[in-house]
Amino acid sequence: MTSKEKSATTHFGYEEVPVVEKQQRVAGVFTSVASKYDLMNDLMSMGVHRLWKRFVIDLAGVRPGERVLDVAGGTGDLTREFARAVGPTGLAVLSDINAAMLGEGRRRLLDKGVVGVPLAQANAEKLPFADASFDCITIGFGLRNVTDKDAALRSMKRCLKPGGRLLVLEFSKPLNAGLGKVYDQYSFKLLPMMGKLVAGDEASYRYLAESIRMHPDQETLKGMMQSAGLERVQVYNLTGGIVAVHRGFRLE
Repeated sequence: MTSKEKSATTHFGYEEVPVVEKQQRVAGVFTSVASKYDLMNDLMSMGVHRLWKRFVIDLAGVRPGERVLDVAGGTGDLTREFARAVGPTGLAVLSDINAAMLGEGRRRLLDKGVVGVPLAQANAEKLPFADASFDCITIGFGLRNVTDKDAALRSMKRCLKPGGRLLVLEFSKPLNAGLGKVYDQYSFKLLPMMGKLVAGDEASYRYLAESIRMHPDQETLKGMMQSAGLERVQVYNLTGGIVAVHRGFRLE
């Protein structure tokens, strides 16, 4: 690593940190919250995260025999449904950079009776898969935590087969100013409080709220996906733009 790379900075929530430190600090957040991650998702979204994920599953249109990669798949909600959709002739891979989250994903898949799913501890910026390996790649609520989002988008595009699709499910920018104000109050007051009471970790949930605000908005992310070589990029706003799904295709 060059001296310039060592001195480069990026955001960790609202804090500016050296690039070389961000991955480790994000890992600390998700190691801390892994055991309560699904419970907190239900509480934070009042269960609506399940509808957002169902939308992604339906939009992905995965068919029997296809190969699917779930990047930053965490506790495996998307992977589980994809494994069932591809059937015994297909492949669904659960990938996450964080070992604790990956362990929770393995446990939950087994609890739901889903066996034989390969797990890969992998950095989204440098996916360890061959070119043109997958028909569909998803990343749900993970892109905002990646240090180099452009590198991650290029890496995922590289792993898609021609005709394959990438779906990014992520928090985004509310379309209505009034909704945005209410959402800010919820994110910065109630969310850290819930994190403290339920997960015993106020700081990590404050970071999660800040990381959402630092993530590119809908049009910016669309442009980033296009710059990474994805085409026919479409944006689907959910819950007033609090969450958005971006879908793009590798056509060549």
